[in-house]
Amino acid sequence: MKFGASLLTWTLPAWTAETGAYAIQQSAVYGFDVLEILLPPSMDFDAPTVKRQLQAANLDVICSLNLPAFAHIPFHPKEALSLIKKALDQTAALEATLLAGVLHGGIGVFSGKPLTAAEEDTLCEVWAEGTDYAQKLGITVAIEPINRYESYVCTSASDVLRIIDRVKSPNLGLHLDTFHMNIEEANFYDPVVTAASHLKHVHMTESDRGMLGEGNVHWHDLFRGLAEVNYTGALVLENFSSSIPGMAEAVSLWRPSKYDAETLAKGSLTFMKEKAAEFGLI
Repeated sequence: MKFGASLLTWTLPAWTAETGAYAIQQSAVYGFDVLEILLPPSMDFDAPTVKRQLQAANLDVICSLNLPAFAHIPFHPKEALSLIKKALDQTAALEATLLAGVLHGGIGVFSGKPLTAAEEDTLCEVWAEGTDYAQKLGITVAIEPINRYESYVCTSASDVLRIIDRVKSPNLGLHLDTFHMNIEEANFYDPVVTAASHLKHVHMTESDRGMLGEGNVHWHDLFRGLAEVNYTGALVLENFSSSIPGMAEAVSLWRPSKYDAETLAKGSLTFMKEKAAEFGLI
């Protein structure tokens, strides 16, 4: 098992050459194995340079993408598919084998009603073509459900698993995030064991986006499930600190964080490794 840090652990969501280099440096210094790079919707991203930086830092890489409003699949399927293919191209250019993230709809985009059967059909059509494209590049795709206040498309593991069952692509999987699970799932064990081999990626984040182990996430149940399904993907830290200028506004951290980004990363990585060892995952 490998332990990763999200770009957002260190910097704002908007990728720049400077913030990217800093995130790579910090991830290596603090002992992470992997950096998850949140690709910018503009795809203004110098993959060859970033690849060299990652290799120099001895870091593996995972890519992610959060669909913007202009690529909300139920409203804009053609635009969404075009952006997804561009993200897959960047993922391949980095020699990464996983593209994760909010790949079902734009964050904060709502129709005002529950997802319709027609909208789900559109989602499946986009991902049937998207995963076919990904498979030719040797890339697995993992879709992340998020909470009801940020999306109406996929809000639980069962929503994504239904899409996976319909699309039937061997390289389409589930990406779980413990922050969203804490809101939408009945517990932290069942979604993991129900997903089983479909679970490809996990974001590790506390209920208040703070230090792992100090909130309401039931970590014992999560790790019990991961051990039961013999999860071999990465565990990627995605907590936020208001010590990063602009982060409060970017991710709605309206109260000052208890820890700065470095302390949060160091303590959370230690927690992840201790729990993984406790359950025989390392």
